[in-house]
Amino acid sequence: MIIRLDKMIPLPLLEQDTSGSELWEREEVHFETGKHYGIEAESGRGKTTLLSIIYGIRKDYQGRVFMDGKNIEDFRTRQWSQLRKNKLSMIFQGLELFDELSALDNIRLKNQMTRHHPEERIYEMASMLGIENFLKRKTGILSFGQQQRVAIIRALCQPFDFLLADECFSHMDQKNTSIAYGLIKQECENRGAGLILTSLNKSELEDMEEQYSL
Repeated sequence: MIIRLDKMIPLPLLEQDTSGSELWEREEVHFETGKHYGIEAESGRGKTTLLSIIYGIRKDYQGRVFMDGKNIEDFRTRQWSQLRKNKLSMIFQGLELFDELSALDNIRLKNQMTRHHPEERIYEMASMLGIENFLKRKTGILSFGQQQRVAIIRALCQPFDFLLADECFSHMDQKNTSIAYGLIKQECENRGAGLILTSLNKSELEDMEEQYSL
């Protein structure tokens, strides 16, 4: 899959000074399956909006966005549903977890839709991220950093050509960030998938093949 932005900029940024932006000021930007992209900027510069537009949940932009040559403005609800089930996975900045469900049930909701991983793999990923002992606890009582790790595992429990990761390490220490990124990278490489990861911290993006600042 190739995602192409043609002179695309979110409408809320039109009144801001975007000079010097490595993404908003370009005529054309390509994201290709199999490559890893890092996007760094301070808050309010459009990181979350960009991923939300690619994921199809925001439409307030100027310019055009194409997936494999098709304008996403022409996609119908059913097409978006299939894309989000099979082609695009997202780790939301706000996580979008169900507080009253256990961490495991939050993950199972996604995995049961796609049957992508056996349950043993879920426990294996949880062990890697240090949350295996918290899987049966209600998600709402976990720390935000623990919830981020739940959201990461959930996003990996489906097929995808691109993983969109929105500040998914913001409440983790350096050790847990390194482990979580290693898991994400491993899963993306196993599938030949692309990764678009946003961050407030440029140092988190050091391993990215291509980087943009907003």
